Amino acid sequence: MGVLSGFRVLEFEAIGPAPFGTMLLADMGADIIRVNRPVAPDDLGPKREGAQVDVTGRGRRSITLDLKRPEAAQVALDLIAETDVLIEGFRPGAMERLGLGPEAALARNPKLVYGRMTGWGQSGPLAQRAGHDLNYIALSGVLSGIGRAGEAPVPPLNLVGDYGGGGMLLALGVVAALCNVQRGGTGQVVDAAMVEGAAQLGSIVWGLMASGNWREARESNLLDGGTPWYDSYLTKDGHYMAVGAVESRFYAQLLDKLGLANADLPKQHDRKGWPVLRQHFEAAFLTRTRDEWCAVFEGSDACVAPVLGFSEAPRHPHNVARASFVEAHGVVQPAPAPRFSATPSAIGRKAPARGEHGLAALFDWGFDEGTVARMREHGLGYQE
Repeated sequence: MGVLSGFRVLEFEAIGPAPFGTMLLADMGADIIRVNRPVAPDDLGPKREGAQVDVTGRGRRSITLDLKRPEAAQVALDLIAETDVLIEGFRPGAMERLGLGPEAALARNPKLVYGRMTGWGQSGPLAQRAGHDLNYIALSGVLSGIGRAGEAPVPPLNLVGDYGGGGMLLALGVVAALCNVQRGGTGQVVDAAMVEGAAQLGSIVWGLMASGNWREARESNLLDGGTPWYDSYLTKDGHYMAVGAVESRFYAQLLDKLGLANADLPKQHDRKGWPVLRQHFEAAFLTRTRDEWCAVFEGSDACVAPVLGFSEAPRHPHNVARASFVEAHGVVQPAPAPRFSATPSAIGRKAPARGEHGLAALFDWGFDEGTVARMREHGLGYQE
């Protein structure tokens, strides 16, 4: 029984951040029905070859509903009346045109938390423009700080906009709004915009800028690879070690483990001396393999870790000890997080096929056979 056990979530099919945020709620025990289109869209999100394994779709059941049919709106509103949370990731105005916007939904269910996930937000001159993670974090300012000096900014996968600044922000907003409802408050809209979530993730940088401790140039600052003691270094076997020895006591251990404790080096915070320090660090790390350096730094506080591939991370002893990754439904994937001492989260069923487990979900939500039959006449589909 997870911390959100007993709460119902109605999720309208989307890509990226909305499914990720919903996955977090599912792991925490929420009962989720995904409203899928009857047929998968041809041009939505990244292309996949072969079998599709939807990790962020775990923990749901599915029904299908053609929302372009006018009578389908009534079916959706009937579902909305029985849920605690609605999550949608369409462009602003799309749900309103379907007759399912916040005004109509909250009229049916005044306690509803209406979660909206977009890139640009529900208003503003860019609200109706298409975009993806990279576009949103570009406008937030965050992308400008990621990458090497003199080169183009580097896409940080789609983690900063879609997931950190998007789905995670949406989930936090939904849970906060649920808390407000539980305290006697009214339902409301949660407007989660990736451009704003990405900016929030960069809050520390705005503080550093205000204090004169951040330069608007990549590789010129503490956290952007500008300092030689906060960067990654190539090893003898072509792998990398990540160094984050910010504090002086940890930096001293770094020098000791690298065999540089007695070398004539510039001081740690002497900016003019950073190129010299970097040369020494680069040369030192090239003398051993990644595994050999792991052995050297074992048990130390030098703040050094191996850069692991996605396939390697689940096998690292620390991750194994904490069961940070699990195999569920034949797929190795991250375990639910954060951890709750009294109401632990868990991975539920695998991502459903369109309509899979839908009939049971409808009955669990209190709909009787007659109502389900009427819904089916109006376009609802499910698998027995």
